[in-house]
Amino acid sequence: MPIWGTDSGHYATNPGMYYVPVRTLPRSVLEYIRRQGLLQAGDRVGVAVSGGADSVALLRIMLELRSELGVVLSVVHFNHKLRGAEADADEEFVTRLAHHHELELHVGSSDVSAHAQSQHLSTEAAARELRYQYFRRLFEGNTLNRIATGHTLDDQAETVLLRIVRGAGTRGLAGIYPRLLFDGSEFSIIRPLLKTRRNQLETYLGQIGQDWREDSSNRDLRHARNRVRHGIVPRLERTLNPAVQETLAETADLARSEEEYWQTEVARLLPEVWQAEHRTLAPTELAALPLAVRRRVVRAAAECLGLNLEFRHVEEILALDRRGPRSAMLPEGWLVSLTKGGLQFDPPKAAAVTNSYYEYKLAVPGAIHVPEAGICFEVALVPGSATAGYNPDHMLDPALLQQELTVRNWRAGDRYWPAHSKSPKKIKELLQERKVTGIERRLWPVVVSGQEIVWVRGFPTPARLRPREGAHQALVIRELAIREDPQHE
Repeated sequence: MPIWGTDSGHYATNPGMYYVPVRTLPRSVLEYIRRQGLLQAGDRVGVAVSGGADSVALLRIMLELRSELGVVLSVVHFNHKLRGAEADADEEFVTRLAHHHELELHVGSSDVSAHAQSQHLSTEAAARELRYQYFRRLFEGNTLNRIATGHTLDDQAETVLLRIVRGAGTRGLAGIYPRLLFDGSEFSIIRPLLKTRRNQLETYLGQIGQDWREDSSNRDLRHARNRVRHGIVPRLERTLNPAVQETLAETADLARSEEEYWQTEVARLLPEVWQAEHRTLAPTELAALPLAVRRRVVRAAAECLGLNLEFRHVEEILALDRRGPRSAMLPEGWLVSLTKGGLQFDPPKAAAVTNSYYEYKLAVPGAIHVPEAGICFEVALVPGSATAGYNPDHMLDPALLQQELTVRNWRAGDRYWPAHSKSPKKIKELLQERKVTGIERRLWPVVVSGQEIVWVRGFPTPARLRPREGAHQALVIRELAIREDPQHE
C-alpha cells in the first residue's frame, strides 16, 4: 500500500493527502543538481548527516543517484556537544548508517557552548562557525571537494522571513545559495534540496522504510527559527497564503539573480570612484550615481578593506557633508572622513586598538579631541529661536546638565534611557541590538553629566532631558572629524 504524506511529518493511508512516489523525489533532486551545476563526475562528495530527517533523506537520495552522477560518496558528521547523551546517540546513529551503506565516515566535534562564550557569539553562530571550520579542514586535507548539506525549501523560506524582519537588502533576501564556494571553485558546499519541501523528505523516508533521529532542540521556542517554523509560518499559511514558503523561496531566487547582476555592475563602476591605493572614494563621482548604486559602491569599497558594513554605516557615510557630520565610525575601529581628497577610510589607530578606556572633560560650550574614537566632540548652545533646524533627538536642556561634561567610552553596567523606549537598558544590550561589535563597540562614546549618561552615539537623548517648549536655549552635541594633516580642511 502506498504511503501518503501529511503536514505533521507522520505517515498514514489517507488518500486525501498528497502522494510522493518513491522514484519521483530523487529524479527532481537530480534535475536540480544538473540545472545548478552542483556536481561533476569524479567529485568526492561528503554528505553532511546530522541524523535528522532532512540530512538522512539527502544521503539516501544521493546513494540512489551516485552511479548516474559518477561521484564518490562519504558521510560527514559534526558533534556540537550541545545535547549531551542525545548528541552522542545521534553520532552513533550516523555511524551505523554509514557502515550499513559501506561509506567512509568523517566525524568531528567541538564544544560549541564554550566557543560561543569565549567569542561572544550566539549558540547558532558558534555552531556554524565550528562546523564550517571542520568542513574547511576536510577540504584542505584534500579528503573531499564537495560537501552536500540538507537545507530545504522550508529552510530557505524561514531564512528569508527572518532576514526581512531583521532588515535586509537583496543580498540578504537572496537567502541560502545553492552553492557556497571555498577558495575559488575547487571546493564548495552544495545544497541539493533547496527546491524540496521537508514533508516530502519525511514521506520519502517512510516509503523506503528509513528511520531518523528527532533533535529535541528543534522544538525549543527560545530559538527564533523555531518560533518562525512552528508558529509564524503555519499562521501565515492558514491566514494569508497556503503557499507562503514557496513564495518566500521564489523571492530568494529573484533576489539572488538581481544580486548577481549588481555584483557585475558594481565591479564595473567601482574603479571609476574608488582609489584603492589611497582608500578613498570620490564624492563628486559618487553623488552622480543613483542612490541604489551609491549604497552598493560604498559597501563594495569597504569590502575591499575587509569591512562588512551594516545599512546604518552606509547611510552615515552617504550623509557626510561639509555642513554636517564629516566623519563616521565603522566596524573594527575604522573611520571614514570627508577630506579634500575625498571620502577617506582610515584603519584603527594604535591607541584605539590598545587602550581599553578613555575619558575626557568637555566644557559647556566647548570641544575636545578624542583620538581613541577618531572624533572631535563639540558642545554648542543654540538659542531657542534657532532650534527648528535641529533634530530634537539630538538636543538637551542645558539647565538640567552640569557646566562640565565627560566624554568617555561606555563601561560594563552602564545604562541609558533613550527617548521613544519604555525603560532604561544596559548600553551593552543597546549596542548588541544595533549589531555593533568588536573594537567599535568597546570604544563607543557616551557623554556623562555628573553620574548620569545623557548622550550615547546613535541613540536619541532621554525624553526628560530635552528642552521644553519655549525654552530659551538648547544644547547640541556634535561629532567632527579630527584634522591631523594638511589634506584635511
